[in-house]
Amino acid sequence: MQAAANRQMSTETLALKRARVACIAGMLVVANLLSACITETTGGFNVEKSDTQALQNYIRLATGYLEQNDLANTKRHLANAENLDNNNSEVFAIWGLVYAQEGEVDLAEVKFQRALRINSKNSQARNNYSAFLFANSRFEDAYEQLEQVVADAEYQARPQAFENLGLAALRLERIDAAENAFSRALQLNSNQLRSSLEMTSINLQKKDVLQARAFYRNYLNLLQLYKIGQTAHSLWVGIQLEHTLGNLENVYKYGDELEADFSSAAETQLYLQLSATLSDD
Repeated sequence: MQAAANRQMSTETLALKRARVACIAGMLVVANLLSACITETTGGFNVEKSDTQALQNYIRLATGYLEQNDLANTKRHLANAENLDNNNSEVFAIWGLVYAQEGEVDLAEVKFQRALRINSKNSQARNNYSAFLFANSRFEDAYEQLEQVVADAEYQARPQAFENLGLAALRLERIDAAENAFSRALQLNSNQLRSSLEMTSINLQKKDVLQARAFYRNYLNLLQLYKIGQTAHSLWVGIQLEHTLGNLENVYKYGDELEADFSSAAETQLYLQLSATLSDD
């Protein structure tokens, strides 16, 4: 089994590296694909360690294919992994992502819950489960799961988890909780893009314009860092900020960009309503 996993790992890892694209929405943190190795002892192969390595190889391959939305190969490697260990939390968590992507909501729920029953400390699985819940508008359930994720101080993606917690809090109209979550996200990683933007909005609501401007400037710097463009939401936040500051030139600048790139967005209609009042003035 290990030799077969080795051969697949060697061939398919190369293909995956060549074709690898953006990660799944939000929220899947994946390991780098590594070359497999066979553990040997003086008496020959160590079967237990060999099978463990093969299991990890199949999980890595499944994860890599899932990144590319190649569900057929993802399932193939998950089946191989399950043949080696039919009680593995990581395997069931990935099955949850597969079924979520296929729109099989009930099956995805079953797999995520099974993963967490096997290992309640699997914060990556719980974070992915919370993303699934959020995507299905189950914001209270997502919030509860994320509270457990952020409590894990060893979880590597903790800043993103705090950011997700803040987004869930916003959907539940818990502004203070959202502010606390976004603040923690930025405390842990000042490059959290969405947290900077949402803290801009929150501070605008609190009439703390100078603080809002500081967060928005950080957001604009991060856009340059990540080499990505504005969204309709971020442009509208910028328009509101510049309007509050009295910088009409920037209001029209962001407004023109909004109309050009997001003509059908709800934010564009809000801007048109605002610009009509400015024209009247």
